[in-house]
Parts: sequence; C-alpha cells; structure tokens
Amino acid sequence: MTTSPDGAGAPVRFADDDAEVIVVIGSGAGGGTLANELCQKGVRVVLLEAGNRVEPADFIDDEWASFNQLAWLDQRTTSGSWRVAKDFPNLPAWTCKAVGGTTVHWAGCCPRFKEWEFRIRSEHGPIAGANLLDWPIGLSDLEPYYDRAEDRMGVTRTNGIPASPANNNFKVMGNGAKRAGYRDVNTGRMAFNTVPRDGRPATIQDGFNFQGDKQRAHWSTLTAEIPKAEQTGRLDLRPQSTAIRIEHDDAGRVTGVVYVDAAGTQRRQQARAVAVACNAIETARLLLNSESALFPDGLANSSGQVGRNYMRHLTGSVYATFDKPVHMYRGETMSGIVTDESRNDPDRGFVGGYYMQLLSLGVPFLAAFLSPGAWGRDFTDVMEQYDHMAGMWLVGEDLPQESNRVTLNHDVLDQFGLPVPNVHFDDHPNDAAMRSHAYAAGESVYDAVDATRTLRVPPYPSTHNLGTARMSARPQDGVVNEFGRAHDVPNLFVSDGSVMTTGAAANPTLTIVALALRQADHIEGQLRTGGL
Repeated sequence: MTTSPDGAGAPVRFADDDAEVIVVIGSGAGGGTLANELCQKGVRVVLLEAGNRVEPADFIDDEWASFNQLAWLDQRTTSGSWRVAKDFPNLPAWTCKAVGGTTVHWAGCCPRFKEWEFRIRSEHGPIAGANLLDWPIGLSDLEPYYDRAEDRMGVTRTNGIPASPANNNFKVMGNGAKRAGYRDVNTGRMAFNTVPRDGRPATIQDGFNFQGDKQRAHWSTLTAEIPKAEQTGRLDLRPQSTAIRIEHDDAGRVTGVVYVDAAGTQRRQQARAVAVACNAIETARLLLNSESALFPDGLANSSGQVGRNYMRHLTGSVYATFDKPVHMYRGETMSGIVTDESRNDPDRGFVGGYYMQLLSLGVPFLAAFLSPGAWGRDFTDVMEQYDHMAGMWLVGEDLPQESNRVTLNHDVLDQFGLPVPNVHFDDHPNDAAMRSHAYAAGESVYDAVDATRTLRVPPYPSTHNLGTARMSARPQDGVVNEFGRAHDVPNLFVSDGSVMTTGAAANPTLTIVALALRQADHIEGQLRTGGL
C-alpha cells in the first residue's frame, strides 16, 4: 500500500513520475468521497479537477451569476427528440466545473434504492426498446454503505438527526398530497445539518442556496470530504487540471493520465491505478478519447457499452398559483417529498416509480424554464404571481436504452483540440407514460388545496446523469464489475453515476457516495494483497 506520514493539512505535491499514487479524476460525490476515504486508509492520492476552487464565502446568491461561476460551460452538442435538444442544445446537463463537482450545487435529497430497483430485468421482464439488466449487487450489499454514507453526510431522519422543519412550500404540497389521498409525505431525508454537526453549522433555512450553500450546512465534498483528506497530508489536489487521456502499457494496464494544467501546459501523471469520476457525460467522453491500438473503440470498451444506456431520470415540474401568498423560496429548496408513487405498479400504465419532491426556482430560472422562449401576457401573468406560487419536481426512473448515448462529435472540437461529447436521448414510451401520470398527480395535489392555476413545466437540463459505464456481472453486458472496476483494465475504476446499471427513482448522490465507500474498501484490500 502507498502511504505517507500524517501531515498538518499543508498543500502537498507528488512527483509526476510517482507511479505509486492513485489518480482520481473528478472531485464530486464519487471522486471526492473516494479520494478522502483512500487518504484516510493511508493511500496517497492525486485528485485532478477540471474546475477551480470556489470557497463557500464566494458563492453568489443569484442564479444566473452563480451559473456562470460554477457550471460546466464547455461545448457540448445534443441530438434526439428530447425537449432539451430543442431548448438547450449546448446544455444537456447542468453540472458543475469546480472543486466539489456538482455537490456544490445540489439540494441534498437522499432516498435509498429499493431492493427491487437493483433487479428491474427480473422484476419487469423484457421490455421492447429497453436494455434492461440486473445489477451485479443488491440492497443487502449496499446497506452497510448506505448506513455509513448517511452518517458521514448527516442525512436527516437517520442517526438521530432531526428532520427539517416544514416551510410554506412544503405545507402547501403536504396538505394537498394528504387531501389527494397520499400517505407517505414528509420533509425528506436531506443531507444538510438541522443541528450543528461534523464541524459545520445548522442550516439557517435560507432560500436560494441551491446554487451554493454559503453557510456550509449542506454536505459537499468541497466542505466535508476534501478538507479532511487534505488534513492527512496524502492528498495532492490539482484544480484547473483537465484530464484529456488515460494511457496504458502493452499489457493493457493503466500507467498514467495526460492532463492540461492551470497554466495550459500538458502534463502526465503516472499512477498505480486510476479512478474516473467525471460525471456520466465526461467519463464516457474521456474513455472514448483514450482509444488506442489495443482499445480501438475506446478504453475499457470491448463490450461496446461505453457511452450507451445514458439515463437522466424522468423529470418535469408542476407549479401552481394561489389566492394567498406562499413565498415558496423561503427555507430549504427541496425539503419535502411524497413517496407513494415510487412503487412498481404496472396497472398505472408504466413500470417503475417516481417521487414528487419540493422545488423552488428563483425568478430568473423560473422565467427561463417555465416555458422556454415564452413571452406575452399569459407568461407575464404567471411570473407576476411568483410570490403566490408553489412548486414541485417530479423525478422517476427512466429506462436504459442502448441508443441513448454519449458519443464523440468529431466535427466540433474543444479548447484542447479534442472532439466534444454529443448527448443523444429519446424518451422511451414508458418514460412518456410515467411523466404524464406524474404531471396529473402533481396537479391533483395542488387542486386539492384550491390552486387557481397549475402549470406543467418541461424537463430542465439534467443534473442526474447516469449509466454510460454500467456495472454488469458479465463483461459483454457492461463496462465495470460490482466494485466499479473495469472488466477490460484491472487497475482502472469508474466512481460516479456512470456505473449505475439502472437509475431507480431515487436521487443518485447517496448511492454514488455509498458505492464510492464500498469501492474504497475494495481498492484498499487489493493494495494490501497485491491485486493492484
């Protein structure tokens, strides 16, 4: 095992030719957690992050300015029939390019997968057009890591952590849901402090912190994992370092990562092993851009599954206006959930399930997403009712399809001369049926508390990007094994939502963290026994 003495948290720099370090690419939920866990286990880690380090004090409480501060704005292209390709062709996903990844921009909602959601091929049987596959693990494999993840993330309603109080937006949705016949309605399991914990303060219930929590009450790898890793003296964090290629030897083992540093200089960091955690779009792109004579279709892609089975979750929103003010923006953004529809009940006209979750967008983003390109009297009538408005987000399982995929667009090159990713997506008929049902359910919730008007809002650019390097028991069916270890390359790992065989209805961050903790245990064991 590669180790170093405990440090006092001072910045460290390992040599570029140090072939004993583990290189982790991406510092979000998967990469940041994995890096810290390995450092705590005595492993030296080089953490490459394409974005810069923005500290919480510098976050901007304004949606558009924050978007320009944190978002991944590098060129991407889209294709397919999904609404995003029409309305946001260069922005298929609202992900972050910053230390901490998209954990610096998230609401904190942390439901677990259900047992049957790990085996939807067995649960549903074959479905035309869907590339269904059971995970190589089940809930029992992940439960101990869910427990650990909830504890370290400070998830409310677990480990004795108090629930979040109800804000006005939840009171409207919660009362409506109960009148509409729903039973499982609460303020959710949320990864923010309701009491001081882990050296971070309790939330002050400030609205508009979806774009970065200045108070540090929200768990993020920026504020929780990375500082702890730095304290070990074993983390070499390199912001503004964009990985452009993973290299390997003649035996097919990874030897290092080529990246461009903050000064624009191309460098090469040697490695004992590499873990890729760039978010599903950029992870697939990096593997595809790392093609070679040995891997002509992309690194770790003998199955042809790299980039395929892209999932983003079924999404959409319902907003409603009321006679009296709601002030939905007060309090935590997503602290409210209705779980009744997350069951699998094919009698509804689709398989899988979905959640109704609280959501409040600010005026700028609501104006952009309410009905993209809209203008005129009807649009302004709605916007003028902003303080009388309540809102929810619909999130459910979309089915993996081989044709929904990330590929390289060789006609459009990025600032480093590399082809940009193209994201192709079409809804499966099951997705469309679920969204229609969810819209109607959301409207029924608000109608039950006398909404003056309800509004169906189309899906936004997605922050839930899943499935482009999926887990599989057999190498021909996927890209990595049950520990996120590449079938084709024994010292290459994938450590983000790309590994998800299917997406379930749950927001993915808790599961990504749990998988990263499990992966770290596996890597430590392999280092100890000489398997890496």
